[in-house]
Amino acid sequence: MTPTPASGPASGSTDAHEHIHRFLLLGKKKLFFYHLALYNPQSGHNYQAVFSFSIKDNGELRNMYLKDLAQHENERVFYSLRCPHHFELPELQQGKEFGVHLERVVVKPDGSRDFQQMTTAETMVDCKREDVLSFRKLGNLPYPEYLTYLVFGEGDEIHLAHQLAERPNWDEALTIAPAQPIDPALLKKVPTFVIDSIRDAHDKLIESPLKKGQQYQGKIDGSGPAVDFTVGRQGWFNHTSLNS
Repeated sequence: MTPTPASGPASGSTDAHEHIHRFLLLGKKKLFFYHLALYNPQSGHNYQAVFSFSIKDNGELRNMYLKDLAQHENERVFYSLRCPHHFELPELQQGKEFGVHLERVVVKPDGSRDFQQMTTAETMVDCKREDVLSFRKLGNLPYPEYLTYLVFGEGDEIHLAHQLAERPNWDEALTIAPAQPIDPALLKKVPTFVIDSIRDAHDKLIESPLKKGQQYQGKIDGSGPAVDFTVGRQGWFNHTSLNS
């Protein structure tokens, strides 16, 4: 499949609040998918969720993603699956198949995002009930005292997603390198990961409080095992349309 530019509302910012869904791609060995949320309850995107879909195309989309990622590894370029068909996100909790396009999301110098469609034909994705690793409707979660993320992944590829508590806030996903293995049974539960050396901003931030290449320590569920880690590649950041 030859990458092609997107047209219409799929290219440009999510500020239009389209009632379609986007899922961020994270990982190389095993892919995880993070729903791109919006606080606005009228948008239909007011859910923070993590999935492990099956892509039904013999690895073609995955190979395209990995090849493009290798070319843009050190740039502010993210990747998402865009479903052009309307459905209510909670339907995924019962299992669902749907079609998607792969997108390259380029962050421009002014911070705006350009969603560039890479696939010419839709690829089918299968979401089974067990693929829904974490699912929560936004609202009624107070700001935490300290910087708090969701943690998930497999093996040495571990990902963090900033927990979306009160509004305004910022949405972020990044990959970390833990200094010691994290119990796979804990990871499957997508627990919180609390970095108690950094207080939560209780507001939106315009850049991540975690700096690439720097080392920090987090605790599973705030009081569980402590994990030293090094920050790797950022896979998403949004402090604008998230809060609209």
